[in-house]
Amino acid sequence: MEFPLILGLQKTGLPLIVTSGKLKNFCFLIDTGATHNVLFTYVFEHFKNEFRMLDEHQSTMGIEGNYKECPTIEAIFTFEGVDYTSTFTVLDATNAVAHIQEETGVQIHGILSTDFFIQNKWIINFDKLIISTNDSE
Repeated sequence: MEFPLILGLQKTGLPLIVTSGKLKNFCFLIDTGATHNVLFTYVFEHFKNEFRMLDEHQSTMGIEGNYKECPTIEAIFTFEGVDYTSTFTVLDATNAVAHIQEETGVQIHGILSTDFFIQNKWIINFDKLIISTNDSE
């Protein structure tokens, strides 16, 4: 599968994907600099029955630069007809998310990190601005 990033970049200036399935219309920011997947606290609180809590915490640097101990969850979402299961750190980034929404008009629900790309063999082609996956293998 190839998914173009250009639409999100043109409309918001951000590389975004939007999920379908049970967790429909979650908007994730593609962040090649992030080391952990993140689900924002406000999303977790609203949909907590859709996630599986894990018995671990991550020491995560928040957007403001301070480390926080954050719970870890497992989430399943569908993107382009394929189900993905991954772990996410639940992080409170309310002010940053509100700022992004104010600037772009888009509400971001979380971040997909390099760990997600490696785990699921997603390849980002920065020249063509597409994500490629090996779903047919």
